[in-house]
Amino acid sequence: MTKRILNVVTNVGHDDDPSHPTGLWLSELTHSWHVFEEHGFEQAIVSPAGGPTPLEPRSLKFPNYDQTAKAWRADPARMALLANTYAPEDIDSADYDAIYFTGGHAVMYDFPGSAGLQRITREIYERGGIVASVCHGYCGLLNTELSNSTHLVSGRRLTGFAWREEVLARVDKLVPYNAEAEIKKRGARYEKATLPFVPYAVVDGNLVTGQNPTSAKKTAKAVAARL
Repeated sequence: MTKRILNVVTNVGHDDDPSHPTGLWLSELTHSWHVFEEHGFEQAIVSPAGGPTPLEPRSLKFPNYDQTAKAWRADPARMALLANTYAPEDIDSADYDAIYFTGGHAVMYDFPGSAGLQRITREIYERGGIVASVCHGYCGLLNTELSNSTHLVSGRRLTGFAWREEVLARVDKLVPYNAEAEIKKRGARYEKATLPFVPYAVVDGNLVTGQNPTSAKKTAKAVAARL
C-alpha cells in the first residue's frame, strides 16, 4: 500500500501588524515534499481554513530560496496546490499515514486553535500513524489532546524553533508568544541543538519533530524511515 502524507500549511498572511507580511516558509514544505516524493508517497495539503496559503517573503530570499523552492514557484500545478488547500472537514484521517506541520511565523496564529487539525492529528496519532512538525509547525501541537484529555506532547521528546533563534532572528518582539515556553507548559520534553539554525530532529516513537527551516529534510527523512 502506498503511504500517504498530509502536509499542513497556514492561511495567515501577516502578523498583528498588517504591514508585517508572513506566511508559509516555502522550503519547509518543498524540502519535505521532495523527500516524500522520492519515496513514492502520495501527498495532500490542508490548512486551518482551506483555500490559499500565502508565502513568507523572507523564505523567498537567499539563502532560504533554494532550488526546490524555486522549482515549486515555477510550476503552476504546484502553486495551484497552495491556492486550493483542503479544509480539515474535507479530510478523512483514515486516508493518511502521517501528518506533517510546516512552519513560518504565521502558523503561530492559526494552527493552535484549529479544532479540525486537532481532530485529524489525534486520530492519526492514536491509530499509530506519525505526527511530525518542523520549526514553528510544533505550534500545531500546542493544544492537541488525546482521547484521555492529556496533551499529545505531554512527556514526549520534541523540538521546534527555539526562543534563542527568535532572538537571534530579531523577531522576538514581533511573535505573539514564546512557542518553546508554551510547549514546555504542556509537559513536552523540549530539546534543541547546541548551535542555533543547524539541522536537528528528534524522534520519539511516532512523534517526529525538526527544530528550524534547515531541519525540514532531516525531519522528512526520519518520517520516511518510520513509514
